[in-house]
Amino acid sequence: MNSGDIAWMLISTALVVFMVPGLALFYGGMDRSKNVLNMLNMNLYCIGVVPLLWVTLSWTLGNSANGEEESGFWGGDLIGNWNQIGLDGLNMKPDDLIFVAFLMTFASITPALISGAVADRMKFSAWIIFVPIWSLLVYTPVTYWVYKGWHEGMGAIDFAGGTAIHINAGAAALALVLVLGKRNGWPTESSPPHNLPLVMLGTGILWFGWFGFNAGSAGAANGQAVQALLNTFVAAAAGMIGWMLIEWYRDGKATTLGACSGVVAALVAITPAAGYVGGLSSIIFGLVAGTGCYFLIGLKNKIGYDDSLDVVGVHGGGGVIGGLLLGLFADNSAINSEPGGFQDGLFFGGGGELFIDQVLAIVSVIIFSFVLTFIIAKAIDATIGLRVSEEDENAGLDQSQHAETAYNL
Repeated sequence: MNSGDIAWMLISTALVVFMVPGLALFYGGMDRSKNVLNMLNMNLYCIGVVPLLWVTLSWTLGNSANGEEESGFWGGDLIGNWNQIGLDGLNMKPDDLIFVAFLMTFASITPALISGAVADRMKFSAWIIFVPIWSLLVYTPVTYWVYKGWHEGMGAIDFAGGTAIHINAGAAALALVLVLGKRNGWPTESSPPHNLPLVMLGTGILWFGWFGFNAGSAGAANGQAVQALLNTFVAAAAGMIGWMLIEWYRDGKATTLGACSGVVAALVAITPAAGYVGGLSSIIFGLVAGTGCYFLIGLKNKIGYDDSLDVVGVHGGGGVIGGLLLGLFADNSAINSEPGGFQDGLFFGGGGELFIDQVLAIVSVIIFSFVLTFIIAKAIDATIGLRVSEEDENAGLDQSQHAETAYNL
């Protein structure tokens, strides 16, 4: 890597870190006023504990030991990577070390995504235990499968984490809320966002940070990074318009929350494809995600699971939409002067092979993440308990879990 590449990766790393407080504000504004500090703390905790886990264990376990593709469940050695970034000083080249830091930010934000599903009712002590266990046992092997393991080997592709991050978090969120149970009064009592300006501010920060998330996944300041940045921008814009139009058509009004939700849904959908599609494909990703996720979030009322802030519908659903569309629209010519690097999608002469690979990868992550998260949640619930008492839930988690209040009026 030249100095320009390293500089871009340093900036991208900082942008992804900035997404975590952006996500906290996005979720916090959607939450109830008596629980907003709890939501902010759940997100902040993730960028405290996950980096420590990452440099001691997860980096090695989530990457191949010899730098090449393998087929096992884990990547490297169980003892961690002290031989590379140990206490005796810097033993890795900057070219390699920057990816330790960059990928650490992805590991940090993934469990934070799950927090929105469990808003208003999960013990903070249970969250403290859940995050590192889930990161090690669920996120780490999945990210290995996608980028160095058997997903990579069979030909499935995921540019910046649609499967490894968003589908993974969405499946985990569904399992966790099923164990946790419904909020008191749900769904008969409505709980609208308490602060929509916070939601919009969080959306803007997420959109800004997502440029590092997606364009940084090119690994260099090159043409693929430029293509990924443009795709990210255009898809998010199309997602906003798509959600607003369907909302206006069905409900007669276009809402602030709808516009923000459309942006995030489209950002999720373009994530696996940002560096693998070109032309106007990103508009299709955005429109399909914006309209599709609008309908997907309604499933919780029909099926009866209480996903407080629509993590399953937006992140899980958006990730599935993006992964499947990638099997149709992947286009080598958008990135490379000659074909190669990944299979073309069905609509670009590649046949149905990539689409089938995408389906297999998506289904495997959904099943693995859901089942293992369900087991982890059950184990925590059987020991210290997952859920706050009814009295604490009614009083608010800011007071009961943190002895604070966001608004001293």
